[in-house]
Order: sequence, then C-alpha cells, then structure tokens
Amino acid sequence: MSSSQINKLKDLAFKIFAMICTSVGLIVLLVLLYVVFSEGLSRISVDFLTNLPSRVPSRAGIYTALLGMVWILVLTVVISFPIGMAAGIYLQEYGRKNFLTNFIEINISNLAGVPSIIYGILGLELFGRVFGFGNSILTGSLTLSLLILPMIIVSTREAIKAVPGSLREASYGLGATKWQTVWNVVLPSSFGGIMTGLILAISRAIGETAPLIVIGALVYVPFAPSSPMDEFTVLPIQIFNWVTRPQAGFVTNAASAIIILLTFTFLMNGIAVWIRNRFNKRTKF
Repeated sequence: MSSSQINKLKDLAFKIFAMICTSVGLIVLLVLLYVVFSEGLSRISVDFLTNLPSRVPSRAGIYTALLGMVWILVLTVVISFPIGMAAGIYLQEYGRKNFLTNFIEINISNLAGVPSIIYGILGLELFGRVFGFGNSILTGSLTLSLLILPMIIVSTREAIKAVPGSLREASYGLGATKWQTVWNVVLPSSFGGIMTGLILAISRAIGETAPLIVIGALVYVPFAPSSPMDEFTVLPIQIFNWVTRPQAGFVTNAASAIIILLTFTFLMNGIAVWIRNRFNKRTKF
C-alpha cells in the first residue's frame, strides 16, 4: 500500500472518529433537552413567572429570581462595558508596545481563564467586606463585572484590530486627529464585533452560580429586589435550590426554570449573531 493510500485511510478514519464524537455530543444534548422540556414545559405559565417563592411546589414561582437576574445583568453591563471597551481601545490604539503593555496583555488573557469561584472570593472580600456592600445586588454585579471584563477587553481589541489600516490613513489624510479617527471611523467599523463580544460575555455571566454563592446570594428570597443594595437570588441559584428538594414538584419547577434560562441564553446568542451580521453588512470593505 502506497503512502498516499495510507494518508487517505488516516483522513477517512479521523473523519469517521470526528463524526462519531460529534454525534455522541449531539445525542447527549438532545436527550437532556428532551428530558428537561418533557418535564417542565407544562409548568410554564404566567403564574409561574409572576409568583413569589413558596414551600408549596404548585404555588412557587421565579419572579424574585428573574427580577434579581435582570438587576444583576443590567448593572453588570453598565459597569463592565464602558471600562472594558475603554481599556481595549487604549491598549490597541494608544498603548505603546513595551514591557508593561505586554505584561498587561498577557495577564488580561490569563484572567479570562481563571475559575469563576476565585472571582467570587475576591468580590466577597473586596466589595462585600472592605467596601461594606454586603451580599447585595451591587456586590454581585461588581463581581460578575470583574469576571467578564477580560472577555470584553479581548473582544474589543480583536474587533478594533480587524479594522483595515487604510481607513485610519484616509482619516488622517483628511486632517482628523487620533481621537476623531477612533471615534468616527474605528469604533463604528468595529462596533458589531464589540457588541458580539459583550453579549457573549453576558451570556456567560447569566449561568454563573459559584461566585454569587460565595458572595452570599440567597437561595430563598421572599421579596422582589427594588434597589442595588437589596439582597437577591438569580435563576441558577433558584434552580439549584429546587433540585435539592425531595418533592417531585420542585424538580418540575427546576426543569421549567431551566427552559426559561436556556431561552434567555439562546436569545442573547441570537442577538449577538444578528448584530454581527448586521454590522458586517454595513461595514464591508
């Protein structure tokens, strides 16, 4: 058998192996989705979305967890997006290429891979104890902002880096300053990529439970939060609380909450894809 035939067999074997691995992953995912949807789809209703937590499964709802998650996500975006985008712009457009900037870039990339529970310990000590915010929504938002900041900075830099240098040169040729070029040319051209990175970072923050548990997010909150200093819970923690209960009704409630959380996550990812495609069409070079 010739070497070319052996290479073709290797390619075929690898292709079959990759297809088997992909099929196994998809089958497991479909089975999990089937179990979740068959168990919890019938429980989803307006009452389930608007009821407060209860010790009776049929009366329990996700209103406080849903509202707490919205509070957390809104504050996290307000805190992390301006800081992350500004840091990405500075590092890519203004920062000099020296040892300090290289050190900062390496550490930002490394921070993106740090386990989320480490951020929870940092948030508990810094925001909860040193700053005195306690186990409030503000502490949770600041902690999650630290968690997703590296992702936003990296995605902002990559989006800005993808803007052709010819656009900058044309702007400078017309007499624009550095800031005018960044604000009027670079940012509009890279905004789709920046927003895509932000939404994907927020999608990760939606499912994070470990850092919020560390900072003291409660598993049972009998009231809806109304300010950043209120105590809170979120959907992942509510799901964790329900699956630990012995009653079968709470397992059904957990499956319903999982469906809502998955829907929210898929919606966020769909919006990210739509924004990316929309801005790519508007900024073709």
